[in-house]
Amino acid sequence: MAHDTLRADLDFAADLFKAADKMRGGLEPSEYKHVALGLIFLKYISEAFESHRFKLLADEFADLEDPEEYLAERVFWVPETARWSHIQQNARSENIGKIIDDAMEAIEAEPTNETLKGVLPKNYARPTLDKTMLGELVDLFSNIKLHDSADRARDLLGRVYEYFISGFASAEGKRGGEFFTPRSVVRTLVEMLEPYQGRVYDPCCGSGGMFIQSEKFIEDHGGNPLNLSVYGQEINHTTWRLAKMNLAVHGIDADIQWDSAGSFHKDAHAGLKADYILANPPFNISDWGGDRLTEDDRWQYGIPPKGNANFAWIQHIIHHLAPRGHAGVVLANGSMSSQTSGEGEIRKRLIEEDRVDCMVALPGQLFYSTQIPVCLWILSRDKSANGLRDRRREVLFIDARGMGHMVDRVRREFSDEDIERIAGTYRRWRARPETLEEKGWEAYADAPGFCASVGLETIGKFDHVLTPGRYVGAADVVDDGVSFEERFDGLLDQLDAQFQAAAKLDDRIRSVLRGVKQ
Repeated sequence: MAHDTLRADLDFAADLFKAADKMRGGLEPSEYKHVALGLIFLKYISEAFESHRFKLLADEFADLEDPEEYLAERVFWVPETARWSHIQQNARSENIGKIIDDAMEAIEAEPTNETLKGVLPKNYARPTLDKTMLGELVDLFSNIKLHDSADRARDLLGRVYEYFISGFASAEGKRGGEFFTPRSVVRTLVEMLEPYQGRVYDPCCGSGGMFIQSEKFIEDHGGNPLNLSVYGQEINHTTWRLAKMNLAVHGIDADIQWDSAGSFHKDAHAGLKADYILANPPFNISDWGGDRLTEDDRWQYGIPPKGNANFAWIQHIIHHLAPRGHAGVVLANGSMSSQTSGEGEIRKRLIEEDRVDCMVALPGQLFYSTQIPVCLWILSRDKSANGLRDRRREVLFIDARGMGHMVDRVRREFSDEDIERIAGTYRRWRARPETLEEKGWEAYADAPGFCASVGLETIGKFDHVLTPGRYVGAADVVDDGVSFEERFDGLLDQLDAQFQAAAKLDDRIRSVLRGVKQ
């Protein structure tokens, strides 16, 4: 039933996005994105407010006009002129742009809404924004009926918001990759790391997808999302605002910081030691300012090259890991094998000091921003602890390059089965025998062409290259009991038959052509 509800919600979100996109006209997706997402957010907080207000009516001691009554339930206070009913009534007004801007200003001005300060879009009144289109968009979002329950309202609008972000990322192409990591990639990381409780951190959090999938994981497995503390940082102010709204729509209380200097040069969570880190840093970034950080104490495994930030990200992430922490990082494939500018030596130290737990090679075309294949680095501070099997001096390699399915001409996605095969393999590999028995899992075993557990000595013989294809080998060919000689003779017979058929066809073509000449 839950799966059917999710499917219905996603179908609804897709239809809504198509309808909204038709209204865009000549407006660029990058500009229209903020128009649509701001309205969805306004609709969400108004729905949540009205739902809680209705509950308070049943409490004779409750003060419906006290913002603290709403804050206690993590519901934003919405002033009367900012409520969706007021926006909807004025959808056809020539001043609808100013009315929406005033609503956003009023919400931010409320002291109990401190976390929204400077976050909401407030340029709906600009002359270049068509007011008829704006009114139609308000009408469209007004048709989202969410009065059955507050939780249902939150779930559906959260999915609508998330779907719209992914839709705009697709429309923006390469620029879309700056704020959105594909859902199937995020889900794979989350299912592998299993962040049930503790502190989760993303130093380049984009629109916050890693956090949302972590919360969903907990809910899907019967846990309490309140047991997860969320920390993030984002260098792009516009993207930071998207993340703040996205997390608010999903009811996630998070400490997300923005600074134009970024995590390398102004670490907003310098003292944080996280239990889980999930990150999709920008690939192969060259202008990261490494020349100003050569003496940084984060570089415990070697000074990262000034022309590529890949190993700066890995070391920044390990620096922030708690003693028993785990991390999942998306990086370009070059990080697995590059020997230039000292990268090979850094990778060697990471391997020899047992920080690398698992490597996953992904197929190409998973991302909006690039068609190149990428990989997942799964890192662990302590491979012997935290209720898992002792995996010291072992690394699991998974080659998932042949997995996934095309959803359009240019982009690939993982199915639920794909994600479970990758994540399930990793979970079984690191599980203790009693865990396998308790959960009814099969014991891990190498699968030629897909996965292999490899000792550090073997990896050293391959110059500490971490490309899974070097270790998993080729897939087994099913033995059908036919000998090579029999199979070869059969192929020769097939070839003879094809030659004979080709000769007959040649004769027929010549006969037809002679008839034409006569």
